[in-house]
This record gives sequence, C-alpha cells and structure tokens, in this order.
Amino acid sequence: ETKLEIDRRRVRERIHRLDKDLKTITKSRRQRYGRREKTGLPIISIVGYTNAGKSTLLNTLTQSSVLAEDKLFATLDTKSARLRFPRDTEAIITDTVGFIRDLPEELFTAFRATLDELFEADILLHVIDASNAQFEDQIAAVEKILTDLEIHDRPTIRVLNKSDRVADKELLKHLCRRLDAVAVSALDKKTLFALMEKIESVLPRKDDF
Repeated sequence: ETKLEIDRRRVRERIHRLDKDLKTITKSRRQRYGRREKTGLPIISIVGYTNAGKSTLLNTLTQSSVLAEDKLFATLDTKSARLRFPRDTEAIITDTVGFIRDLPEELFTAFRATLDELFEADILLHVIDASNAQFEDQIAAVEKILTDLEIHDRPTIRVLNKSDRVADKELLKHLCRRLDAVAVSALDKKTLFALMEKIESVLPRKDDF
C-alpha cells in the first residue's frame, strides 16, 4: 500500500465517520426543534472564530459542562442549554463549531450541516477573541460566512471575550464603542451581567412566536 493509497483510505474513513456524525447531528437537531415547539422559547446561537471561547461562555452562562478545548473543531455538533435571565425570562442557547478560513474540504459538509441550525436562531452572539492580534480578520471571516449563509441580518451581539488579557483598557473601551460590543471574560461570571442585560433587551418575547 503506497503513501497515496494510505492517505486516500484515511480520507474515505474520515468521510465515513463524518457521515455517521451527520446522522447523529440531524437526529439531535430534530429533537431540539421539537423541544422548542413545546417550550416556545427563543433561541440564541453562539458563533465565532475557532478558539474564541464560545463553549466556555456557554458553560459559564448556564453552568453546564460543554467540552471547552483549545482545539480545532472541539465542538463538532451544536450543544444546547436553557438560559434563565434575571427577570425570569428564558431562552435556549446553543454553541456551534468554530469558524475558520480555508476550511478543509473533507470537513466542509459537516461544518455546513452544523450551521444549518443557525437558521432557527432569533439572536446571534458573535464571540471575538479580543486578545488575538488577528481579531479583525477573524471578525471578517465569520461575517463573510454569515453573509454566505444569508443570515447576516439576524440580530447580532458582538462579544469581546478574553478582555482580561487586553492590557490597554482604554483601547478595549474604544473597541467596544467602535464595534458596538460588550467586553467579557468568559471564565468570570461577574463580567457577564452587562451581556445578559443586552441579550434580554433584544430577546423576542414569548408572545412574538
């Protein structure tokens, strides 16, 4: 067996595994859609470039334990949890696979399948790694994908995560104003109050469904 044949076999095996994953994803998505029909709760979807801290934000907001790793595609399926706000309103919040530029072809189908759920979202939380020197390019990459999916017009809240790693706090304030964003540290629940208030202010009410 030549190296080329080995590589091709590995690609076929990878595609086969992804096909199985897609069937599982489709089944779990249908179950979540059914729960929404029963609960009548709005859906908030977390999007962002890979390793921006999306899963960590969901964990802290909901006190859940969605896998949070500094690893490409640590979240390959979407994960959901119920989120309660201070005024006793509720929503379903979901985490999605991290966006990247130049997505490997063998992962493209699975990636698009996970993003199909964004069409059900009432609000998008665009999580941005404020400590990454390339954050502007990452914002552009995420917004291009949202535009390609034709969901860029959904109500979107930009979240400048890892703000504790930004030494220049005046710069951070400037970025919040320029990007109309909320600065947080996903590891510190005390920094999330302003974000919760902003989400609740744009959240559709149950009567809107």
